[in-house]
Amino acid sequence: MRKILRLLPFSLMMPAMSMAQCPDGELPVTIQVHTDNYGNETMWQLVEVGAACGASPIFEGGNPAVNCAMAGTLASPAGGYGNNTTITTGPWCLTEGGQYDIICVDSYGDGQAGFTVLIDGAYVASFPSGSGGLSRYTFTVQLPAERDLAVVSNQTSFYGEVGVPVVLAVTVKNVGAAAINSFTIGYSINGGVETTEDFTLAIATGAEREVELGAPWIPNTAGDQPVTIRVVGVNGDADLNTANDQTERAVKVYEAIPDLADAYLEEAPLLTVVANADQDILVPRDLDFHPDRERNELWVINKDIFTTGGSTVKFTNPGEPEQGFLYQRDPAARHFLSLPTGIAMGDNNCFSTCPGVYDANGNQSTSTPFTGPTLWSADPAIYAQNQFGPLGSHLDMLHVTPRSQGIAHERWNKYWVVAGQQGDVVMHDFKSDHGPGQDYHGNAVIHRYTEVSITRDPNDHIVSHCVMDKRTGWLYVVDHGGQRVLRLDTRSGGIAAGNPGFGPFESYVQYKNVTGATVEVIIDQGLQEPAGIEVVGGSLYVTDHATGEVIIYDMNNGFAERGRIAATPGIMGIKAGFDGRLWVVNATSSTLTRIDPAGINVQVVERETATWALYPNPANERVMVLAPGTSPSSVVEVRDQAGRLVGSHPYGNLTAGLDVRSLANGIYTVSIAGTSARRLVIAR
Repeated sequence: MRKILRLLPFSLMMPAMSMAQCPDGELPVTIQVHTDNYGNETMWQLVEVGAACGASPIFEGGNPAVNCAMAGTLASPAGGYGNNTTITTGPWCLTEGGQYDIICVDSYGDGQAGFTVLIDGAYVASFPSGSGGLSRYTFTVQLPAERDLAVVSNQTSFYGEVGVPVVLAVTVKNVGAAAINSFTIGYSINGGVETTEDFTLAIATGAEREVELGAPWIPNTAGDQPVTIRVVGVNGDADLNTANDQTERAVKVYEAIPDLADAYLEEAPLLTVVANADQDILVPRDLDFHPDRERNELWVINKDIFTTGGSTVKFTNPGEPEQGFLYQRDPAARHFLSLPTGIAMGDNNCFSTCPGVYDANGNQSTSTPFTGPTLWSADPAIYAQNQFGPLGSHLDMLHVTPRSQGIAHERWNKYWVVAGQQGDVVMHDFKSDHGPGQDYHGNAVIHRYTEVSITRDPNDHIVSHCVMDKRTGWLYVVDHGGQRVLRLDTRSGGIAAGNPGFGPFESYVQYKNVTGATVEVIIDQGLQEPAGIEVVGGSLYVTDHATGEVIIYDMNNGFAERGRIAATPGIMGIKAGFDGRLWVVNATSSTLTRIDPAGINVQVVERETATWALYPNPANERVMVLAPGTSPSSVVEVRDQAGRLVGSHPYGNLTAGLDVRSLANGIYTVSIAGTSARRLVIAR
């Protein structure tokens, strides 16, 4: 560990220091370094703000065999820090009010150490493990306020539906000097009356907690709905720093999806094959619509083969004359998308898939079953791109559900998986992901529901899907081998003592069994090879792989069978479009089929021909402007809600996207000469 002579000698050698030992105008600063699984790959420097790596650092720690030029070079020299340890360094007397940088280098390039900054023993800032080979973190030498609870992230959905509860959730962090034992959170919709809720939770200084408000918001009208969430009070008193108390989310609320069961049962529906192998449909097993209806995207997931891993096909304007499709396979699909059985779109521009293999590393069933659901970004600048290193573009992966059979989304990064190997159901909350292509999975909370019992297809081909009814919290689960359908009340049950008997094979925040939950068998006859499942309104739809039928059940009448839609044998996944029409994939014929009710005019929302588009939307840092055929000299204009011009760029200069980091949260319009404007939402 190299020592820099510009420091006073005692500032490097003394283990502790009070504020009185620093000269006037300076404060004692201590930095804790938290290493990952490969502490030997870490080197870091404390520098004056803006200084380059290696340019007269105030302090340098970690492995002396690593230097600034080695960031991300796949090197892993011996020496340096231990693995998964915390090293306390300092203190140093630094200028009060001054800013300093921590520069962290990881020689391999798969993520760095994390850091916590203390001033006179009080928590000031923390920086979790960064991605890639080099990260820079800036902090200010300033004592914290006594009471300061900050909103550090917002987990409220980007998208909603009339009549469906929207969970309001934020992550708060105690960045003050005093421990917190109670606080109040308030929220308002579209500037309306604020509703408050009191929480009695202990949050130590520097710690953070995700807070979910007890009563979800149920939208009753469609349209953009600004949601404001803020810290109202701390420890029965005012928060002393209001600058970090508030967050906003512009939620896109859409009309409820209509249930067309009556129309389907009046007379035989029409089957329209929308795509087949010509559009790269290759043994499809599931499908889902992106919840942003303005994107008008339908994603299909292909099983493919183990040696390559699975793939996706994204259809834009599906079933319409201007339908387009994009086949994609992640560079690391062999592991992270291994013979996938399901896909579920999230409400935060992410999605998750689940693999149908015992071990995603390709080992036999006697080895450690290192596999489970994978989290992905639906941002086209991230998903399936090849610039993130040897671990592809995946955002996270968890490893306690070998031979997964199906997956359903609940909220944010929380998904439910039918675990084929163990024959139960497992809740996976990824929490905060590790970023594209990284490998830290320790933020997750995982709960096993062992009182659910399913039997998978012994040939590991036909799926056992699940679907979440977000109105009620019931999870509906296909038991393929039992020829039945179950449902689980996900709001019931409690954490059991002890640990699950299966796994874990890596460390998580929590991995527990849940017992005492309500589990009901709702359908136990009339099914041969049940596979896919969907809930729309008061109807439950189940596909039968053997007969090729879609069976309709009345959820308001004891799940009585209402009738059957004849499709084709081989069908698996099923999903309702935003207009209520059903879509299915067939793994035998490798087709995507839309089922249209006969005899009625289904009201489909008219859409402008998609001559250009913005992705992602909502956005927080960068937006891709996709306008095929547009002249590079055409001007792209961004205006705020008052119509004021806040950005103007030639289209040809936006190959790397439109930088929106300088724009405040809110709603903007983006236009290109000669085309209709598109709405852009900035949300952080």
